[in-house]
Amino acid sequence: FYLTPPQVNSILKANEYSFKVPEFDGKNVSSVLGFDSNQLPANAPIEDRRSAATCLQTRGMLLGVFDGHAGCACAQAVSERLFYYIAVSLLPHETLLEIENAVESGRALLPILQWHKHPNDYFSKEASKLYFNSLRTYWQELIDLNSGETTDVREALINAFKRLDNDISLEAQVGDPNSFLNYLVLRVAFSGATACVAHVDGVDLHVANTGDSRAMLGVQEEDGSWSAVNLSYDHNAQNEHEVERVKMEHPKSEEKTLVKQDRLLGLLMPFRAFGDVKFKWSIELQKRVIESGPDQLNDNEYTKFIPPNYHTPPYLTAEPEVIHHKLRPQDKFLVLATDGLWETMHRQDVARIVGEYLTGVHHQQPIAVGGYKVTLGQMHGLLTERRARISSVFEDQNAATHLIRHAVGNNEFGTVDHERLSKMLSLPEELARMYRDDITIIVVQFNSHVIGAY
Repeated sequence: FYLTPPQVNSILKANEYSFKVPEFDGKNVSSVLGFDSNQLPANAPIEDRRSAATCLQTRGMLLGVFDGHAGCACAQAVSERLFYYIAVSLLPHETLLEIENAVESGRALLPILQWHKHPNDYFSKEASKLYFNSLRTYWQELIDLNSGETTDVREALINAFKRLDNDISLEAQVGDPNSFLNYLVLRVAFSGATACVAHVDGVDLHVANTGDSRAMLGVQEEDGSWSAVNLSYDHNAQNEHEVERVKMEHPKSEEKTLVKQDRLLGLLMPFRAFGDVKFKWSIELQKRVIESGPDQLNDNEYTKFIPPNYHTPPYLTAEPEVIHHKLRPQDKFLVLATDGLWETMHRQDVARIVGEYLTGVHHQQPIAVGGYKVTLGQMHGLLTERRARISSVFEDQNAATHLIRHAVGNNEFGTVDHERLSKMLSLPEELARMYRDDITIIVVQFNSHVIGAY
């Protein structure tokens, strides 16, 4: 059925969130001005998650998008836990000791992260003690390993990703006497999630990516036009290096079965992910855990099923690929988004739409009708629409919402078509997933003055 513009807006704006970095005495000392984020579900419940936090004991800000599969449990756990692992990996030895001593003596802990959360961004209270204990074991090991060197951000990111994935796997193997928690840790381990995380500190931007969500930098050229710079690579069958990497890790006899129909073992689209123990554990371990697990797990056909041609696990890793970029004054924004966005839009269009939105300036491209036969009437319509678009103040107060509006509602001429938007947003749950994926977007705006001063 047909949705009115206000109905469309209420659907699009339901999960939007914005954060502005506070200024000190009118001087903004951060290279980040703020960020906008939003999510549009296609799955019910949505399988994507997002996180943003300021690191309080080190400098820098963390932002990430997480795309779950086989349910939302793993994406949920990673969105709650990963930033703590990264923050702890970055902490100096003295701070780690202070935190450990506080826990020992029952004193209040130094806060590590300041979260920037939408009310819909759920955190699981039931698992917090279990999660805390795993994290504490990690920082105790970091204290014991103290080499006295300052931690490299790249290494910290890689260690945090690998360690959290390892803990997800261990918690599921150990189980929990509380049956609710036992079922939770197993659901987390048997589902999976990709992660694309940015750490911004001054002019140093690091992006750690596992899977097929993406990070893209919006750059303003000297003539005012916008261009896109990729800051991550998809880990899937379209990436030749990734296919080669997987083949190198397994015997030659498996070469034909490793990647089938562009999927890992014919099943999984991303070639790197958290969780997904079905692609990591030995068959014996999978059977043992499922048999001793709660009945709900035993009744679940997905968990019992062993991937075909499963000879030399692990086939999957959560290790991220890390890209470091030194920010320049012309780098205006960063877009982190799950593949739901990139399936519908080219990065060049994303850069232009966000860039024009943030500067409020429309670069008048000559109208391209790309090989379509266009009548004068249609041409007149396009020009009228363009004029209306220039005169109307942007209806979205949030750059991520603005981008979702285009991703879902763009017609073949690259303009938002209200009728199309209405149809796409009114699809019933069971149909929506056939037309699009969950979309989660974070748009981070940089402060060119601060970056220039570096």
